[in-house]
Amino acid sequence: MIFWLVLAAATAWLLWYMVKVPGVSYTGALKPLTGEEQLIAANLRRHVAAIASREHNVFHAAELEASALYIEKTLAGLGHALAAQRYTVPESPMVSRPAEVRNIEVEVRGSARPSEIVIVGAHYDSVFGAPGANDNGSGVAAVLELARLLKDAKPARTLRCVLFVNEEPPFDRTAAMGSRVYARRSRERGENIVAMLSLETIGYYSDAPGSQRYPFPLSLFYPSTGNFIAFVTNLSSRALLHDALASFRRHAEFPSEGVAAPAFIPGVDWSDHWSFWQEGWPALMVTDTAPYRYPHYHTAGDTPDKVDYERLARVVTGLHRMLRDLAQAP
Repeated sequence: MIFWLVLAAATAWLLWYMVKVPGVSYTGALKPLTGEEQLIAANLRRHVAAIASREHNVFHAAELEASALYIEKTLAGLGHALAAQRYTVPESPMVSRPAEVRNIEVEVRGSARPSEIVIVGAHYDSVFGAPGANDNGSGVAAVLELARLLKDAKPARTLRCVLFVNEEPPFDRTAAMGSRVYARRSRERGENIVAMLSLETIGYYSDAPGSQRYPFPLSLFYPSTGNFIAFVTNLSSRALLHDALASFRRHAEFPSEGVAAPAFIPGVDWSDHWSFWQEGWPALMVTDTAPYRYPHYHTAGDTPDKVDYERLARVVTGLHRMLRDLAQAP
């Protein structure tokens, strides 16, 4: 009996530790978009259409290159200096011939503590058989807008916006995964990454009751309506989760939820933040929860018309202010 009581108490404490987060999620009707948010929404729509109207991956190399060139042209047009991390995907049973791919990076260097690096990133490849408008055109579009909004920031820490290649199968969790290549190089360089945020499938929202699902046991603690943005991480990055979500909730008038959960729960490690965990750095995923909400996940129906650009603009506004807090920019 004592054993079972102790086990129940330990389980209850772990669940509390997972779901207890600072601040309060925004409730009530969404306010009209500001003029800046209307501009953000229009830019997001343009970016998603350009990047993710067609399947783009190493199996559709011309389309992947077109997406990469659009990203580079957009960032350069904002006045950023580009850095490309090129590498070769070797020939294999899945890849008929070697393919050169690249991660794309821009940086706003910190003034007071430049060696402390905050990264916001998203993968720009799509899964086989899908154009990838929400997964992950929405995340890429958000990173491009954040690069615009942060261009003239004066952060204490260094801010980086990074677009990763090869997140989708068959490259996820392999040496050819773009974020894995990037994180390993950062470790070799001795870089001090204090926070990494992966924007992963962030553009679909629904006010319909029952539109949100979860892996067990999260359904016991979170809403059944999929109208919020989620901050998700493992137990080791709980402190980053709390800092990021507290800041987002201070600044954003948009519903938000957060969890720090064991990585074995399905979905917790399904993006580029996983690569940074492998190097021991704090990282989290910002997501609309992908297959737990989005009916077109990894299908040919994942097209630009499925993205809710107005709500995504509100999310980007909150993320912009949150990143300024994390980088300690006035």
